[in-house]
Amino acid sequence: MHELCVKPGPIIVLAPHPDDEALGCGRLLSTLWTAGRAVHLVCLTDGGASHPGSRTHPRAHLAALRKDEMRSAVLILGGSTSDLQFLNLPDATLHRILRRDDSLVSRIARLVEEIGAVTLIAPSALDPHCDHEAAADAALRVAAHRKGLRLLFYPIWSRWTSPGHIAPIPPGMQALVWTKGDARQKRAAIDAHASQQGRVIHDDPAGFAMPPGFASFFAQAPEIYFELLP
Repeated sequence: MHELCVKPGPIIVLAPHPDDEALGCGRLLSTLWTAGRAVHLVCLTDGGASHPGSRTHPRAHLAALRKDEMRSAVLILGGSTSDLQFLNLPDATLHRILRRDDSLVSRIARLVEEIGAVTLIAPSALDPHCDHEAAADAALRVAAHRKGLRLLFYPIWSRWTSPGHIAPIPPGMQALVWTKGDARQKRAAIDAHASQQGRVIHDDPAGFAMPPGFASFFAQAPEIYFELLP
């Protein structure tokens, strides 16, 4: 597998939820921000659907908490709050938004244009989560109308659930690896998302929590990216 070579120029990273950026791209983000590269991180949803049964953390409260966690993770990775933007779309609805209209695609396309991005990074279309699938679809639609835009995808859930954690490669793409960056720094950024690790919300047993070994694996393992071939 070849090492990822990052092209000069601004980059946009799409995270469906707060924590996807640290899990999927933490080492890449830290390396680029430390080097002074222009990387704009866009969180698409509010993340407020992870604990629907909690009374201590109703949706609006949870969404605000998850924003704070993401800001902390960005600072740990060497970025600043000005590098982060929230679109505040409802968690677990991106697929319905894409079916309804082109608003999400248009918003991402405008950001690409405004920033002059040369690379767009999104989650893998094979991740078994409706928001990850929709984010990948939106990125593909943007790239289809933006000549010269490099498109990369990072696997999270498709990697975790595959035998040996070997992520399946989407058709028409090549796999690249990123080994640079500090695993301890990435782990600290993942740990900043404490609400997703069962350490904050205790009144919703059915709420989401990262599986055992999940955070450690993604902190230590090289990052995988899939590039859309011309």
